[in-house]
Amino acid sequence: MPLFLSLLRSETAASPERRAAALAGLKAYQEAERPPERAPKPVIATAGRACLRDYGGSGPPVVFVPSLINPPFILDLAPGNSLLEWLATQGIRPLLVDWGTPEPEDRDQGIDHHVGELLLPLLDSLGAPALLAGYCLGGTLAMAAAALRPVRGLVTIAAPWRFRRYGDFARAAIAAQWEAAQPACARLGLVPMEVLQAGFWQLDPARTIAKFERFGRLAPGSDQARAFLALEDWANAGAPLTYAAGAQMFERFFRDDRPGMGRWWVNGTRVVPARLACPALELLSTTDRIVPAATAAGLAERRSLALGHVGMIVGGRARTMVWEPLRDWFLAAAHTR
Repeated sequence: MPLFLSLLRSETAASPERRAAALAGLKAYQEAERPPERAPKPVIATAGRACLRDYGGSGPPVVFVPSLINPPFILDLAPGNSLLEWLATQGIRPLLVDWGTPEPEDRDQGIDHHVGELLLPLLDSLGAPALLAGYCLGGTLAMAAAALRPVRGLVTIAAPWRFRRYGDFARAAIAAQWEAAQPACARLGLVPMEVLQAGFWQLDPARTIAKFERFGRLAPGSDQARAFLALEDWANAGAPLTYAAGAQMFERFFRDDRPGMGRWWVNGTRVVPARLACPALELLSTTDRIVPAATAAGLAERRSLALGHVGMIVGGRARTMVWEPLRDWFLAAAHTR
């Protein structure tokens, strides 16, 4: 809340009316009635605190790897707006990685540990190579997994790889944020979601304020209001990162750009996207402010869209521009020998 209020003051300094509208929207959001929580899908495999959830369907299994930041349910946001539930009706068997909630004693589990000790055992539990799909930072981890295990195909969606292409200004702001938060995170053994959320807000502070202005004008209980609540609740939720995972992300990825510089080694294997031995597709958005298109890995097969970071998964045009092409690509890859 202090950061939001600081952004609010700076973004609306010349407009008391906008400030009042954003505060009214924030109050409406806080007080809005939520639907009952959806029951989690059954677990078919576990590895440490992580598990693999089965969305049913008949057809080739596709393991979806969500980001470590925010909960995995962006891929299953709401009835009628769930990529995974829809794919289960399209001849695909979607399986979702749930990273679980780390405890302070997990502090030394870095991003490499998430790949080698959590994700790979979940893939191995299937008994045969599966298709793999990763969203946001989950796509970065999925590329590492595809370098370490045979997979039938890989899709990354809005996944960062060349972190230096965030630009000097954004990287300096991220570095300053970590420098301020690191001592407390080191004591906790965790990186709270609030630290990560602060980074997202600072990437586009104007939009952060404007969305609450718009929400305050929506009719309570309308379809638009319910959609906003579902998405904003997701954006404000999520387990903390382990301290080691946060340090690796901020220092080795954003500061040093080890993936983009070809210097990321996991379990003794250097992860180089160009050397992947499976069909691979990356989807990127030219209007993405969270993961700019320039940061993508540059896979040989790529599709550029203009849907925004979250819009690629749950936006009004996501079904025709992302979901249906994904289904077609998965089915084709599953039948490629």
